[in-house]
Amino acid sequence: MKVLIVEDEKPASENLIEELQAIDDKIDVVADCYSVDETIQWLSRNPTPDLILMDIQLSDGLSFNIFKACEITCPVIFTTAYDKYLTQAFEYSSIDYLLKPISQDKLKSAIRKYKNLRNHFVQAHEHPNGHTFNGSQLNGDSYPAHHSDRVRSRILVRKGVEFQAVRVEDTGYFFTEHKLIFLVDKDNRKYMAEKSNLSELEEELDKNIFYRANRKYIINANYIRRFKPLERSKISVELTLPVNEEIIISQENAASFKKWIAQS
Repeated sequence: MKVLIVEDEKPASENLIEELQAIDDKIDVVADCYSVDETIQWLSRNPTPDLILMDIQLSDGLSFNIFKACEITCPVIFTTAYDKYLTQAFEYSSIDYLLKPISQDKLKSAIRKYKNLRNHFVQAHEHPNGHTFNGSQLNGDSYPAHHSDRVRSRILVRKGVEFQAVRVEDTGYFFTEHKLIFLVDKDNRKYMAEKSNLSELEEELDKNIFYRANRKYIINANYIRRFKPLERSKISVELTLPVNEEIIISQENAASFKKWIAQS
């Protein structure tokens, strides 16, 4: 496993290297970068590593700026002394968020999580370049491009810093809020889904079961209790699960919704 460390404090970087090698002697730390600029340069000149351990506050700014300059396709474990960046960190390819000082147990758990996710998503789908897992797979793309038309059966979600897979059939609805995608399951449990937008998610769902109600919601036909007409030919949909606001089908989509619900 090839690992890149991004850490602006040399003692912390050296400690991470020692701890990683103690956890698994097959881990190869390919480089340790100390700034946003140095990391951008390294990533632009070298093959993508299997995993990045990345501090958030670097000497020349937040490491989130690296993602604006580079397309990072491998998983990232963020390391920081502050918990205020937790939500922002998971907007990127993050699989864990470790608060300093980092214990060996926490680091070992994060590495184990990476390996488990890699094994879960890859299995027989080895990549030609030798890498077995990348950040795009965290977003649900667990098959090569030519399998993108497959209907998804599970969605990767996170609860806090933990990940799990939720069966799509157990999902009552999806919604977007603050540029994040959330899933609400049959027991009204809410999870943050590892998807970047509803349109991308919509393409991976069974169209006979799921319907894009509007810009904010995708709903499951099996969890619709009733619907009623509104003024100007709009439709209000009530689910069997509680929703914080009324789900409205626009006048333009009312006919397609009625056709869909009749056939689903």
